[in-house]
Amino acid sequence: MGKTLVIAEKPSVGADYARVLGGAFDKHEGFLESEKYVVSWAVGHLVGLAEPEDYNQDLKRWSIKSLPILPDSFKLQPDPKGRKQLGVLDKLIKRRDIDDIVNGCDAGREGELIFAYIYEWAKAKKPVRRLWVSSMTRDAIKHGFDSLRTGDELAQLAEAARSRSEADWLVGMNATRAATVKGRALGGVVSLGRVQTPTLALIVNRDGQI
Repeated sequence: MGKTLVIAEKPSVGADYARVLGGAFDKHEGFLESEKYVVSWAVGHLVGLAEPEDYNQDLKRWSIKSLPILPDSFKLQPDPKGRKQLGVLDKLIKRRDIDDIVNGCDAGREGELIFAYIYEWAKAKKPVRRLWVSSMTRDAIKHGFDSLRTGDELAQLAEAARSRSEADWLVGMNATRAATVKGRALGGVVSLGRVQTPTLALIVNRDGQI
């Protein structure tokens, strides 16, 4: 009988999961392992959307003529700071004795996205179950493992997370390049974003009112 790989969002959460799962866990570089379980973790976003120049080297040069940048499909790129842990997860996911995977990332859209990008990057095909806990007490974690949900149940949340991430990329990359090129006299990069820019506008308008 194979083992279950549990992927947490942070090392401390992974350690909490191991304590609740019970049994003797051996500590390894980037993961914990017992007779039935392997528990590992991300360290935030280990994988994100690739930069424009990863689609076309000509896009390394910022130009109005190259806008808008609209990829037919989005590519993924590892975060250089997290390559080591991503490598650990990639090897664990591909281990022959790993039968299934539990997504133990934080309950919410970002947790879904962190796991989804790692799973896609590893080209994983193994079945996924979802651990959904809103509290890190021992009882809450135990209840979560006793009532794991199927990956399909939260597929729409994962899609919503991807849509948000891609929208951020499209607005941020295109608007920032356009504003920076048009405003070269200002010097430096003019950073614009889907959430950042309207939020700053609200603050500026309110400050003006005050």
